Amino acid sequence: MNFQREMKRGEEDEAEALLRAAFGGEDEAKLVRQLRKSGAMAGEMVVPGTGGIIGYYALSKMVAPKGWLALGPVAVAPEHQGRGVGRRMVGMCAEWARIARAHVVVLGDVRFYERAGFSHARAAQLRAPYPVEHLALAGPEGEAPEVELIYAKAFGG
Repeated sequence: MNFQREMKRGEEDEAEALLRAAFGGEDEAKLVRQLRKSGAMAGEMVVPGTGGIIGYYALSKMVAPKGWLALGPVAVAPEHQGRGVGRRMVGMCAEWARIARAHVVVLGDVRFYERAGFSHARAAQLRAPYPVEHLALAGPEGEAPEVELIYAKAFGG
């Protein structure tokens, strides 16, 4: 059995309920709806559990650089947090990025994302609308790219 899979049509409401529960508000669910509506959503992955979806993450298309992806939001059901579900999900995303030679950038707790395979050091030269000290990068191994990140309009940055 696979640990995670692509989200299926019809699971949108369940994923949004998970986002609201994990983050304690509507902001992340609203972001996901806007990414879908605008066509910026590149993919959505879920971790199924016995009672429904217990983990979720979204990959969205960056405006620039072309071909780059943004990871987020990432959520785990509150009752499953602290059990390695999030680290495993993000680790699988980082490994996919490495193998596929796809650049995936994430904004968040860099210590968590580094434990899952992202690199804060490789993100050090990125220019972004968000503080670079909160960015991490996964993808093709090599030097830190020096590019400007332009996120999908849904992010508001």
